[in-house]
Amino acid sequence: MARHTLLIDADDTLWENNIFFEQAIDDFITKLEHLGYTREYIRHILNETERRNIRHHGYGVRSFRRSLEDTYLKLAGNMARREVIKEIEHVAAELENTPPHVLEGVPETLVYLAKRHRLILLSKGEPAEQAAKVERSGLQPYFEAIEIVLEKDAHTYVRVIEQFKIVKTHGWMVGNSPHSDINPALQSGLNAVFIPHSATWELEKSELESGTGKLLILSTFRELRSHF
Repeated sequence: MARHTLLIDADDTLWENNIFFEQAIDDFITKLEHLGYTREYIRHILNETERRNIRHHGYGVRSFRRSLEDTYLKLAGNMARREVIKEIEHVAAELENTPPHVLEGVPETLVYLAKRHRLILLSKGEPAEQAAKVERSGLQPYFEAIEIVLEKDAHTYVRVIEQFKIVKTHGWMVGNSPHSDINPALQSGLNAVFIPHSATWELEKSELESGTGKLLILSTFRELRSHF
């Protein structure tokens, strides 16, 4: 088999991530229900706040904390209490310190793939935060390079292709996000492997688009061994 370059996403592809944020959001919404808003409306405001804050402050726990605080202050108005802000700070700290929960089948699959192909971890987010997760995951030795970017769009993939001299026909992006992993990779001329996650972040969901490359859809990370 030809040697391929596999760009592999981290959050919700190699380890659980969004389930912890979703639990924090669920608790946050429950705490705000006494204000008289529906759960759907509170989530809508939070989503819109996150979209806005991401543009200015990027991804990661700190941006998420800011979005929770901004949402609370907007909805609570003059009923806002300092102790709730403190609770949000505590939740954010717990999220930041949560060790990566590596998904089933990932380590042994990386062992298999690393012997046959070039593996590059491509993750977006706050650099120090993501680097810490990679280190704590114990998966770093399987990758020839770790690339942490602020955004994963077509321009990013074009740069990564040039930086690592990837032959597009033998380059693949592996991930769970149509918005950040699959569609922009296909637009840049790479192939892609879509591995859906049941708890993919709402802001990462979108319709799968076509591109010049091949698209492979798998159910689990372990299935990569049958194709590479």
